[in-house]
Amino acid sequence: MISLILKEETKQEHDKTEESLQSKKIFDRSYTLEDYKNLLIHNYFLISKYEPQVNKFLHKYPELKLDVRRKIIAITKDLQNLKVDIDNDFIANNLDNEAEAFGALYVMEGSTLGGNVIAKQLRKNPEFENIEFNYFGVYGENTGPYWQEFKSIIDEKITEEQYKDCVAGAKKAYQLLA
Repeated sequence: MISLILKEETKQEHDKTEESLQSKKIFDRSYTLEDYKNLLIHNYFLISKYEPQVNKFLHKYPELKLDVRRKIIAITKDLQNLKVDIDNDFIANNLDNEAEAFGALYVMEGSTLGGNVIAKQLRKNPEFENIEFNYFGVYGENTGPYWQEFKSIIDEKITEEQYKDCVAGAKKAYQLLA
């Protein structure tokens, strides 16, 4: 099952991302609005760079419901609400094939799952009293079911021969978040 392999093979990148984005501060309520803006910027880089590429490579899989999984509008709205200007002149590696696109989508969907937890915690922090969480709440109550659905699809579609490329795509995505 590639979803388990991805979890194991990208644990180091996941942990590095959480550390660089100061995720622990979210839970002790010391996370600041500036920390949150930084988190959104990194997620924006991921979504703006890889969402179009994922759609290009994976559009032939209607079961992925890629139109529902689009997040660029939600994250852009959050950044605009916070008056954050984005420099779009960042460099990132392109995805090279379908398996890499699945790997990148694994990270994007995992971010959405984690984002649901982040939004729930930040709502408890008085500094975020009037903040909308469009991006981190993009799926609402469907977050868990969408994650499970995605894991089932990736486990079905990615062959053993594609594992290496799928992991490479996930690692490329984590590079944008860290």
